[in-house]
Amino acid sequence: MRIFVTGGAGFIGSALVRHLIRDTSHEVLNFDKLTYAGDPSTVGEVAGSNRYRFVQGDICDAEAVRGAIAQFRPDVITHLAAESHVDRSIDGPGAFIETNVVGTYTMLAEARSYWRGLDEAERAAFRFHHISTDEVYGSLGDTGLFTEETPYDPRSPYSASKAGSDHLVSAWGHTYGLPVLITNCSNNYGPYHFPEKLIPLMIAKALDGEPLPVYGAGDQVRDWLYVEDHVKALRTVFERGTPGRTYNVGGHNEKQNIDVVRTLCAILDRLSPRADGKSYTAQITSVADRPGHDKRYAIDTTRIGEELGWQPGETFETGIEKTVRWYLNHQDWWRPFVAEKAAERRGVAA
Repeated sequence: MRIFVTGGAGFIGSALVRHLIRDTSHEVLNFDKLTYAGDPSTVGEVAGSNRYRFVQGDICDAEAVRGAIAQFRPDVITHLAAESHVDRSIDGPGAFIETNVVGTYTMLAEARSYWRGLDEAERAAFRFHHISTDEVYGSLGDTGLFTEETPYDPRSPYSASKAGSDHLVSAWGHTYGLPVLITNCSNNYGPYHFPEKLIPLMIAKALDGEPLPVYGAGDQVRDWLYVEDHVKALRTVFERGTPGRTYNVGGHNEKQNIDVVRTLCAILDRLSPRADGKSYTAQITSVADRPGHDKRYAIDTTRIGEELGWQPGETFETGIEKTVRWYLNHQDWWRPFVAEKAAERRGVAA
């Protein structure tokens, strides 16, 4: 198939591109604006493939989207391009509304126009797959799991913008008959994660001898999903999922943030010990919590497991070990971003 990937130079998008070129026979068009969090190096290992092509473009630019779709003629559009950092959304929500809501509308409008011009068999086979987040569901208490029927209750500008884009995608399915799919995933981690997010941020700061800032008591719970497992789920969904369905994707790995940071410290203690012999845990520092910080996320993956046969392959222990080793071995990739202040604190506005 021909797969049109928006945001394919970002963290999850690039992992999907690498997977599709490396492990399938699909052709891939990577459509990416190359913002601060998108870098061509993330797909460097597959960029030479004759099944890969790249177009620099903005999902809010209808003409650019239309031209790329018309030239590539995709069987599937996987829409990952988004502003994704909650802290940044607190400081500057406008960019999130523009990219995540207006951009998704633009993609839907152009996808529908293209889809209507296909023959009957091509229309039936076409899929528009929107990749979203579990944050649209709000915050869980100490028990329970998010299911595909959980009511939306977004708490940050970021999650509100993603909730809005989810609803647009669903509406285009119901109103216009566009064959849509939605996946809502838990927290991803792994290689090429931009160093403003928790895991790569902690690794970078630990190695540089800086304080490891943990929001509040660090008792916020997240379900951690290794990015390679996630992109295999995405492929499973757009290849075999039922149009109109939503599928939740999680890692079955609930951890408190403070425990994630301590695990990172323990691995670094073993693989790259501090010169003074002390543990990296000595650098952990509590900072003021983020406004509106959700307490707990956890995903029920029953539907994707029972209907499509997907299960995560990595435990948190195996995935986090791979991740730390990757960051230790690829400091040439992330250090320039840290030097450009990618790791500075954001989202402190009350």
